[in-house]
Amino acid sequence: MKVLFAASEAAPFIKSGGLGDVAGALPKALVKQGVDARVILPLYQDIPENLKNQMTFLKVVWVPLAWRTQYCGVFTAEADGVTYYFLDNKYYFGRKGLYGYFDDAERFAFFSKAVLEILQHIDFQPDVLHCNDWQTALIPVFLEEFYRNEVPCCKDLRVLFTIHNIQYQGIFGPDVLEYVFGMSRDKYDNGWLQFDGNVNLMKAAIVSSAWVSTVSPTYAQEIQYDFYGHGMQWMLRQEKDKVSGIINGIDTEVYDPHKDTHLFANYTARYPNKKEINKVSLQKLLGLPERPDVPMIAMITRLVDHKGLDLVRYAMNSLLDDDMQLVVLGTGDYQYEEMFRQAQNEYPAKVSAKITFNADLAQKIYAGADIFLMPSKSEPCGLSQMIAMRYGTIPVVRETGGLKDTVHPYYEGQGNGFTFANYNADDMLYVIRQAEALYRDKEAWRQLMHNAMTIDYSWKKPAKEYTALYRKITGKR
Repeated sequence: MKVLFAASEAAPFIKSGGLGDVAGALPKALVKQGVDARVILPLYQDIPENLKNQMTFLKVVWVPLAWRTQYCGVFTAEADGVTYYFLDNKYYFGRKGLYGYFDDAERFAFFSKAVLEILQHIDFQPDVLHCNDWQTALIPVFLEEFYRNEVPCCKDLRVLFTIHNIQYQGIFGPDVLEYVFGMSRDKYDNGWLQFDGNVNLMKAAIVSSAWVSTVSPTYAQEIQYDFYGHGMQWMLRQEKDKVSGIINGIDTEVYDPHKDTHLFANYTARYPNKKEINKVSLQKLLGLPERPDVPMIAMITRLVDHKGLDLVRYAMNSLLDDDMQLVVLGTGDYQYEEMFRQAQNEYPAKVSAKITFNADLAQKIYAGADIFLMPSKSEPCGLSQMIAMRYGTIPVVRETGGLKDTVHPYYEGQGNGFTFANYNADDMLYVIRQAEALYRDKEAWRQLMHNAMTIDYSWKKPAKEYTALYRKITGKR
C-alpha cells in the first residue's frame, strides 16, 4: 500500500497545532506497519535552516493555475523513516507564518495543483492521497476536474479527506473559481463548490473524496448535527455512508514520564511515587505554597470560548473556595487572560496563571498536577487529556468529541477520569469536587492513576485503522 499524506504542516519541520502533530506522527506509525507512507507539504520560509539543509533538490515542475503557470521546486528529505516532499515557491510560501494571508485561496490552490502535477515527475505512485483540512481540499476537486481522465497515474487514485476541525472550511467568494482555480462557473452553479453564496472547499472535498474521516468516532457523529456542524451537517448526513472517525494518538516516545528530560524527576505507572517530587518542585517554581496534600488542577489550553472557559468563569469563585490549587498555561482572548490574571491577584496562594506558551513548563505541569481540566464546548479529538493521563494526571472533561472517546468515568476502581455531559458550570463543578474527594483517598487515587497511565494511546492502533480504511477504499489487500 502506497499513501501520500498531503498536509499544510507537519512535525518535525513546521507546525502550528494538532494537524502538524498528526502529519508528523501518523505516517511514521504507518511506515512501521509496512505502509509506504510519504508526506508532501509546502516549503515554508519558517522551516528551520538546519532542517532545510537536510533537503535534497529533485527537480523543477511548472504548475498551471488558471491563467498563469507557476514555478514549483521539488525537494525531499527523510525523518524517522518517512520520506518528505517539499514544494517550493517563494511568492506563495516565502513569508512569515503559515496562514492568515489575503491570498490563502491562491496559495493553497497552487499547493493542491502542484501535488497532483508532480505525481507525473517523481518515482512514487500512491494508491491513496490522504488529504487534511481545507488547505488540501482542492486536491480531490482538481483530481476529478483535470487529472482523473487525462493523466494515467491518476486514473485509479483514491482520496481520503480528513476533517481535523470542521469550523475552518475554506470559504471564499465565487470570483476565485475562474481567476484563481481556473474552473468554470457551472461547477459553482451545479452546487459542487457552492455553499450559502460562496465557494466552500470543504464541502467540495466531502463530495469529491472516496471517503471522509474525522479525528474521533464521536466527532464524526456530532458534526452531522446543527450544534457542531457549522453548516456542513446536512452535507455530512447526506454522505454519512462514507464518513467515519478514528481517534488520534500521541507520540508515547516524546510523552514518557520515565524518560522525559523536562521533568524534575522521572517515574512510571508501576513506581509513581516521584510524581510528588514534580508537584512540589512545580509549586516552588510557580510561587505556590509547597503542599503535596492539596489537589492541584491544571489547564494547558488556548484561552478561547470553545474550550469551556465561560463555565470556568461562572464557577471560579466557588471552585477557589475549595482547598485546592489552580495552574493555567496558555494565551488567547483578552477577557480570559484577564480572568485568570485577576484570579491570581485575588488568590495568590491558590492560582498561578502563566499567560504564555512554554513547552518546557507544559511538560512540568503535566507531570506535577493531579487533575487536568478540559470542559470543552467542542473538541474534535484533543491530545492534552491523553498526554495528561500518560503522566498520571487525571482528566476532568465534558463528554464531547475525542474527550468522550478517551476518558471513561471512574467507578469502583474502573475508569480513567471524570466526565460530565451537559454544558453546565454546576455539573462541571460537581465532578471536579468528586475528583477532589477521591484524591484524598490515596489508595483509590493510586489505582486511578495506574488505570490512566497504562492505557495505550500510541499511534499503533490508529495506524492499523487507517491502513484498513486505505484497503477498503482501494480494494487492495
